[in-house]
Amino acid sequence: MSEGAGAGAGQLAGRLLVAAPALVDPSFAGSVVLVLDHDGGGALGVVLNRPTDVPVADALPSWAGHMSDPSVVFRGGPVALDSALALALLATVPAAEDPEPLGWRQVVGALGLVDLDAPPEILASRTAAMRVFAGYAGWGSGQLEGELAADAWLVVDSLPGDAFSTSPEGLWRAVLRRQTDRRALLSTMPEDPSRN
Repeated sequence: MSEGAGAGAGQLAGRLLVAAPALVDPSFAGSVVLVLDHDGGGALGVVLNRPTDVPVADALPSWAGHMSDPSVVFRGGPVALDSALALALLATVPAAEDPEPLGWRQVVGALGLVDLDAPPEILASRTAAMRVFAGYAGWGSGQLEGELAADAWLVVDSLPGDAFSTSPEGLWRAVLRRQTDRRALLSTMPEDPSRN
């Protein structure tokens, strides 16, 4: 059983789901998903390593100048591809005397969701990185737990920069490589195991 298979409500928010090599669903094979919400009703996250060819300037021109490189829209998952959400890393973690900025909701630490309907100027001066995602990954009640029990995902801690990697295509291997247990060996797997 993978670590996290028995995770309770909220325990996966802010963590990464790394697709196990056996996961062949084209929406998730080779993916790294950041879990944004997790409770008894299900889970929601975004795939971090699927950049598209659509420039943010074409989709959300007012936000384009505030995005991290590559400044393209990422495919966040197979659900609601016609909607967008954004993640932003604040320059500093909000403290009790310094509340969350308007238009930003904390996921974990200095990482949070951005209200794309808010004027960019309200938030932009406080962010260190930002990325836009079309769609998201969603699981109903108990569904993700079932996938974890079936070893479809590896649960690992996230680092603040994971959501804003400048080399998103290499994120799956990079996240696995930094593990300190046998999961690190998976990063050395060939792209096509049949050619091993």
